[in-house]
Amino acid sequence: MKKYSNFNATMAIAKASFRSIIRSPSAVVFSLAFPLIFIIVFANIGGGGVTIDVGVAKTTDTLSPVYQALKRARVVHLITDQSADDMTKSLSKGNIDAIIDVQKNNAMPPYTLHVQYTEASQQKGGILRSLLQSIFFQINSRGNTIPQPIAEIKETTVKGREYKYIDFILPGMLGFSLLSSGVFGTAFVFLSLRLTLVIKRFFATPVKKYSIVLGEALARLVFSLLGALFIILVGHYMFGFTLVHGIVTVLNMLVLAALGLIIFMGFGFTISGIAKNESTVPPLSNIITLPQFLLSGTFFATTAFPTWLQSISKILPLTYLNDAMRKVAFEGAGLNEVTHQLLILGVWFIIIYAVAVKTFKWE
Repeated sequence: MKKYSNFNATMAIAKASFRSIIRSPSAVVFSLAFPLIFIIVFANIGGGGVTIDVGVAKTTDTLSPVYQALKRARVVHLITDQSADDMTKSLSKGNIDAIIDVQKNNAMPPYTLHVQYTEASQQKGGILRSLLQSIFFQINSRGNTIPQPIAEIKETTVKGREYKYIDFILPGMLGFSLLSSGVFGTAFVFLSLRLTLVIKRFFATPVKKYSIVLGEALARLVFSLLGALFIILVGHYMFGFTLVHGIVTVLNMLVLAALGLIIFMGFGFTISGIAKNESTVPPLSNIITLPQFLLSGTFFATTAFPTWLQSISKILPLTYLNDAMRKVAFEGAGLNEVTHQLLILGVWFIIIYAVAVKTFKWE
């Protein structure tokens, strides 16, 4: 008699579950259709309101009229909490749009503004240049008795890779897809298996519990990674999404996608254990997913939030997944260079699966 194989049982469950997923309209819509629609829309409109991120050198005279005028400009976001080296790196990568250094002079004019622009953000650099010219005209026009201008501008430009809006939005949409699939998909599947007594029927066979979980998880993992690969390739070939190291970058992004999905499935397991019926799954899932969609840098940078809201965004796992994805794709970082993000995601993995084990129900 042939010995029973739990490995074969796991693969059979995975195969059946995968067929079920690809036949589900909601799975295809949330995993592929919605992210692609958002990518197409945002890639063509270039985002919403413009915010220019400007690094402030430590030597800047913050009491000068030049700095105070920039501080009042609504479109300018002044960054003061980075070191000089970090600002220079961010400038070359297009993470910030310019660096300013306002110096007080002993001679005329009293102030000199040194501005470093980057080729990686030419559009916003042009907007900032026009804004500065307007500010300087207003400052130098104050009072007719001043024989010489109050301030002058000295500009330089550093080389850098152009940072397109698709480079920001696509990783966010990929995170959106993984979060939706991991939370909603897993919660509905395991709750349905429990309510329809399918799991009890499984127990009438020699199949192990881990085979059921691994089979379902493997099917969702394969489906989501195929979807992630499709989104990345569409973004790259249709909209110019940056993949610095080509196939290596794609593989690194897929590794991050797999890790993110595994963590998000933990939320799904937890919800399936808490929910008493299918009508309670959506509200419970939305409590977990909506804050992350809105606050994790999915649609717009978290630096646009007030400080107290940024503190909340720094807790959410999707924030770190999105950040790691962007660093790998645009900056060409390896997995060993996003260890901080991986560490936080690892902590979330431990926490959520510890909770899932306590709440998950087999009956």
